[in-house]
Amino acid sequence: MLRDLIKLENRPRCLTEIAYEWCSVICENRQGCEDWESLLPISLEIGFRHLDPRRMYIQAELTHTGHHQGLVDIVFGVGGSEEIADLLHAWTAKGFSHAPAHTLLSTCTSHLVGLHHLVPFSSRLRRLVIRSVELIGYEGFDSVGVEGFIELLENLHVTVEDMDNDSRWVNILLDTLQSSDGPQHLSHWCWELLVELAISVSRWLRPDFAYNSQITTFLTEAQEWSKLECWMGIVWMLWPPRAGGLTEEDLGRTMKSLFRQRPGAGQKLEQWMERWSQTHGKDVPGSFQRICKKAYEAAQKDALRVPFRVHRICSESHAGFYFILGRFPPPIMELKTPPLPYRPETTSSGNPCHIMSPNVQMV
Repeated sequence: MLRDLIKLENRPRCLTEIAYEWCSVICENRQGCEDWESLLPISLEIGFRHLDPRRMYIQAELTHTGHHQGLVDIVFGVGGSEEIADLLHAWTAKGFSHAPAHTLLSTCTSHLVGLHHLVPFSSRLRRLVIRSVELIGYEGFDSVGVEGFIELLENLHVTVEDMDNDSRWVNILLDTLQSSDGPQHLSHWCWELLVELAISVSRWLRPDFAYNSQITTFLTEAQEWSKLECWMGIVWMLWPPRAGGLTEEDLGRTMKSLFRQRPGAGQKLEQWMERWSQTHGKDVPGSFQRICKKAYEAAQKDALRVPFRVHRICSESHAGFYFILGRFPPPIMELKTPPLPYRPETTSSGNPCHIMSPNVQMV
């Protein structure tokens, strides 16, 4: 009979409710039921396989019981990709009178972290795992450690389009960054994702978050310039100068280090700030242009002390910093005397000793 119900195309919402109740009854009485291992996945399929995973709200009203907790070890232990997706759909769904089963979801964290090693991720399963992470939050994964949680994020490769509540993801990613190993292990795409979220949902930032200078220090000392570029954008949108103890001098020093290594970072920061301004109807802080200009000029002066880096700074300034200097490209700076022709030093045996590559271009 149950297998015939699977073939039913237009299943009424009451069938989802009944099938979920069957799961509770089977878990409660499985010691006296010989076929419980086959009945459970069939019941889940009848109740949830036909539902659209993109929709969090369902018409059925589910009653979560303590017996449903027994589904975790059973389904994750012997179930396949679709059976696990059925279970996650049941526990992440919302109805008019019931909320997602947060308590039950929290028992899945260790299974979710290593799930990609056990079953292939269908698009349906991936979407429901993303929703589960969103509902559980970073703190719910404390038991698996930050590296395990970041590994889960890496395998999901979450985008803004995958999210039901993007403000929750701002908090999840910031929580991850605040952890001791977060800045080191979080990949560049996660930093860029946080930039996109900061542009659109910064007004929903949790009030207990504050600027963390340790992240800035780590990224600078580790020379993680692409991550530092994203972090500076996040800082400007979430914690402008004088907020959370951050000063213009702090930003200036960090941006000077960034611009020396990535002259094009200025253009990207400006684009992010303009999008942030348009989204929230706020003006870009005047201090942004002032600090950027000062930091860039200081970076240029430092670069001039190392002749073979002048060409790189000057050529990239057209692409990265013309906006800071009034939207006019600065003149190409030239050394007053032409460079000497390349003559490699020789060793005592007469072999060339290359101190500087002959391909270095001087201006």
